[in-house]
Amino acid sequence: MKFPVVPGFDQQAFNKYLKNTGWLFLARVGSLIIKILAGIAVANYLGKTENGLLNYPLVFVTFFIAAAALGLDGFVTRELLASPGNKNKLLGTAFRMRFLAGLIIIPLAALTFLLFKGNNSDIPVSYILIASCIGLAQSLNIIDSYFQSQVQGKYVMMVQVAGNLLSAGIKLFLILISAPLYWFIWTLLADAVLLGIGYLIVYRARGNKISEWQFESKLAGNLLKHSWPLAFSAILVTVYMKIGQLMVESFLGVAALGVYSTVVNWSESWYFIPVAIVTSVFPAIMNARRDDPVRYHKRLRDMYDLMMVISLSIAIFMTFASPFIYKYFYAAEFAEGAKILSIHIWAGVFVFLGSASGQYLIAEGYTKYSLYRTGAGAVINVVLGFFWIPLYGLQGAAFATLIAYFSATFFILVFPETRKQGINMLKSLFLISLIQKISKR
Repeated sequence: MKFPVVPGFDQQAFNKYLKNTGWLFLARVGSLIIKILAGIAVANYLGKTENGLLNYPLVFVTFFIAAAALGLDGFVTRELLASPGNKNKLLGTAFRMRFLAGLIIIPLAALTFLLFKGNNSDIPVSYILIASCIGLAQSLNIIDSYFQSQVQGKYVMMVQVAGNLLSAGIKLFLILISAPLYWFIWTLLADAVLLGIGYLIVYRARGNKISEWQFESKLAGNLLKHSWPLAFSAILVTVYMKIGQLMVESFLGVAALGVYSTVVNWSESWYFIPVAIVTSVFPAIMNARRDDPVRYHKRLRDMYDLMMVISLSIAIFMTFASPFIYKYFYAAEFAEGAKILSIHIWAGVFVFLGSASGQYLIAEGYTKYSLYRTGAGAVINVVLGFFWIPLYGLQGAAFATLIAYFSATFFILVFPETRKQGINMLKSLFLISLIQKISKR
């Protein structure tokens, strides 16, 4: 596979990291197609009301699952890059920490749901209990950090494509046998279990043994000390990414959530792109930061431009494609989703830029600023949603999310230490830096 030259990267290093990105893209594209087809089939089979009932438990427990991850994934990747010989201690310690956290969130999520259930009598607590077990199953996802530190995205591809194929097969089988909603709730957990087992199998196939993993209490304390801002930030990220869906259910009902969930699924299905890119080039960025500060900042600027070009292309395409998607793929009761998707998809522009700048914040140790900006986004989404959803319905929810994503991404302009990066992102947003590059050629 031959890749084009990207300014700011040495060709040899670029080929290595982009090939890893290519594997991740293959994994995510395969997963995207499979998930979309299975999701459409499930939504049409269940109808908008039961589709809302299916999505509510997953959205509700997302906040707890984010907490159970403890912000360890990206931080462990960085530590593995710095100390590869410490692999077994890092993975073993991080795994036990995540497993314990996964156990804790199960009763915590159920108790929280019962306390704030209100009029949600149609949603059994058993659905919440099943979905909350996802955090436990995802403790094995720490293996992904090892593969990313080794720039071995192809193994991630193998696991994700295989897992999503099996998951889609299970859901289609349930549709064929006319299974009730309850069995689809179990597929939420099955998806996480299949991925965890896949990571474990590939890890062992590469000659590694989890029996060699070691837990070290001192290391656990050190990891938690440095990762807790990322963990809290992840919780806030889920708030400003998912709170809109909970508010839609609260103000408009579970049927409206069934429609809105299809919109969110389409928008968020593209978010694998910035994750794949920044995950793969993060080692290159860290190496440049250590060896060549000028190249380091150039790579960051190039990344912002790349994110802008890709996200803008997707937003424009999906804006025009949304009417056709809902006309030809969904039942008539989901038709309202077309105009909502044409709004919601533009939030992805800020997700792409935010993912890129997030790597800068990690590299520089500015994890507290990551916390601040996601907190700002969460507050804005809640406040705007509270006023706009009752007034404007699903469109209000989409616009609230759009403004919240923009605010969170560019909140780094507030802080002197990160303001320069915020300005660089603004230049990319308005295509200024890209036009300057083109004009110099």
